[in-house]
Amino acid sequence: MESLVFSLNATIPVFLVIMVGYILKRIGWINKGFIDASNKINFKLTLPVLLIQELSGTDFVKYFDFKYVLFCAIVTTISIMMTWAIARKMVKDKSIVGEFVQGSYRSSAAVLGAAFAINMYGNVGMVPLMIIGAVPLYNIFAVIILTVECPEKTDDLKSVKDTFIEILKNPIIIGIVIGIILSILKIDFPTMVDNTVSNIAKLATPLALLSIGGGFEFKRAIEKIEPTVSAAILKLLGWALLFMPIAVLLGFRGEKLMAIIIMLGSPTTPSCYIMARNMKSEGTLTSGIVVLTTLLSAFSLLILILIARVWGWL
Repeated sequence: MESLVFSLNATIPVFLVIMVGYILKRIGWINKGFIDASNKINFKLTLPVLLIQELSGTDFVKYFDFKYVLFCAIVTTISIMMTWAIARKMVKDKSIVGEFVQGSYRSSAAVLGAAFAINMYGNVGMVPLMIIGAVPLYNIFAVIILTVECPEKTDDLKSVKDTFIEILKNPIIIGIVIGIILSILKIDFPTMVDNTVSNIAKLATPLALLSIGGGFEFKRAIEKIEPTVSAAILKLLGWALLFMPIAVLLGFRGEKLMAIIIMLGSPTTPSCYIMARNMKSEGTLTSGIVVLTTLLSAFSLLILILIARVWGWL
């Protein structure tokens, strides 16, 4: 029951802020201009700054465990490539393949991971290592997949060089590179700089949630209910049930396993919507996946945690 209450406390407020955005749009307090501007600010400023803050604040040397980081990276890569292969074959509407793939693998790992770890163990545990292994790959693959599967691309595919240049120019990729460099160099900025960065980073999630709510359309979401549910099942239970036993066989227990469960089974991050909209995808499927996984994740995470506890893995 304690795990359920904590899960609800972590996820329901996210869902409620999305609903606030939806209500504000319906009563006319925010409009399409606000939503478009918020998406642009998030994509080009707040999300890159958030990544810089998260990665630069992670001590790569202190926490580094090669086997664990490698496992997180390999599992992340396999789940992404498997999802991409499944989507290309099974999703009938090819314009939503990029959104389906991103929504099916990209977790709120950094946001929820530390909160869950602190609640269970009193510290962040192995979450920083999980972030090192997974979060950069989440973003890099998202940029690649949304670029390749862009519904607005012409029949003549862009050259590999042009695609590569677009990826390198992406604000998310730039934020990851800057964050890793700052972490390695251990640069200590003045307090006023740290506070400024922190304030900008804090805008990312609430702006994203309001935008998701404001742009959410039930009619269009219902039309895409089948891929939405399929993506939610993969995101919340599919990958976790597949890879959790493998993690156990490799000897990962306690804090390490908890971070892996968060990596695989937490809800789809709201930043998916921002990236989808700014990389010329419609965003309806993504917003539906974010809403559904957020709503159901409290119960799915409880199931995964109970399984791990019953077997003595946590």
